[in-house]
Amino acid sequence: MKNIEEINKASVKKILAKKKIPEFFAGDTIKIGVRIAEGKRERIQYFEGVCIAKKNRSINSSFTVRKIAFGEGVERTFALYSPIIGSIKIIRSGKVRRAKMYYLRDRKGKSARILEKIKKSVGIDVSEQTHEIETVKETTATENKQKTEPKKEELKIEKK
Repeated sequence: MKNIEEINKASVKKILAKKKIPEFFAGDTIKIGVRIAEGKRERIQYFEGVCIAKKNRSINSSFTVRKIAFGEGVERTFALYSPIIGSIKIIRSGKVRRAKMYYLRDRKGKSARILEKIKKSVGIDVSEQTHEIETVKETTATENKQKTEPKKEELKIEKK
């Protein structure tokens, strides 16, 4: 007999096999494509805002997004593995020190801003730079050898 947790894990794997959900955290600005059924037709409406909370509970995971629409703060909570969510795109990563950003509800204007997290790719850049430096050293070493060593033709002329 299966445990409820095992059933939840299996259903999460099944959902993740069909669609890709990016790794995002509180403080990130994200754009969610929400499927809306209007009669017989279905369309996607985008909801863009700051993720102020994320709850990781396997199949019951959810996140809350806050945006300012026409001067009013609007919050919407989405189930992470819900079929209503068509797509999730990370617009920018925020540099925050808290897991829940509920204090943004009381703030307006510049005080509600979140700094952007700059992602570093140190390993890639360093290896490329060292490769370039090595090639420069090699080329200068070969040029120096060519300048210091006299050519064979010059040696023949001097012997005669």
